[in-house]
Amino acid sequence: QLDWLHFGFGTVAVGKENLANAMTAKMAVSFRGFDLYLSPLKRKNYYAKLFTKEVNYHVLSQEMKADLIAKGVGGTQIHVITPAIDTSHFKAGHSRTTSSSRLSILTVARLHWKKGLEYTLEAMAILKQRGVSFEYTIIGTGDELERLLFAAHQLGISEEVRFVGQQTPNAVKDYMIASDIYVQYSIQEGFCNAVLEAQAMGLLCVVSDAEGLAENVMDGITGFVIPKRNPEVLARTIEKLVYLPSHQISDLKKAAIERVKKDFNVSKQQKEFIDFYSN
Repeated sequence: QLDWLHFGFGTVAVGKENLANAMTAKMAVSFRGFDLYLSPLKRKNYYAKLFTKEVNYHVLSQEMKADLIAKGVGGTQIHVITPAIDTSHFKAGHSRTTSSSRLSILTVARLHWKKGLEYTLEAMAILKQRGVSFEYTIIGTGDELERLLFAAHQLGISEEVRFVGQQTPNAVKDYMIASDIYVQYSIQEGFCNAVLEAQAMGLLCVVSDAEGLAENVMDGITGFVIPKRNPEVLARTIEKLVYLPSHQISDLKKAAIERVKKDFNVSKQQKEFIDFYSN
């Protein structure tokens, strides 16, 4: 006795395209990133049947909406509802807790190839060659740990890079308080909540132009969006932040904090999902 049958990922709906109709329920499908961009690469016409059905789609960004339209889905069927974070927990108001002159850089990501961490490590090696003193912390677990540890070793930055594994939200917040710059240099990314959290905490954010990241961060206003797969550009951007005037840093942080509080809070997201089902 359902009004809606909502598949949380596009991949979950494959093979079940007729189920909602058989239940006389409306059908919704969320696309969150890997399911739209990666899964179809391994299977030809993966969503061909799904795209013929009467479905309301939820996506995370305007770019994802445009990509769905390019695949033949009607624009009125697609609704953009961005991720949201707990802005009462991740909020500015704390200053960096370390007095070290070393630049503190942070990434929160599962250790997966799509997160672009090897490119990020290459950028860190460039920074070291240029004499920039830094510490780079990576929060997260995954199958790529051994590969990334070896990459850091070969690049000569094992002393500068820390892999600290999975952390609680409170611990993530503490790491953000102790950091200067947040980096998310993904190859593919639906949107990324961690970038929202970092902006809400007042970190300077540098992200790639992978899918939703270019809408998550407003280039030059709340942070910096740069081309993916280019460690030299990433290193140059981070180095530029070291010499950024204090008033410009303050403006970037203020704009990021205010935008996340206004546009990416849970209450706003809840209302948008109610509207999604009601209308």
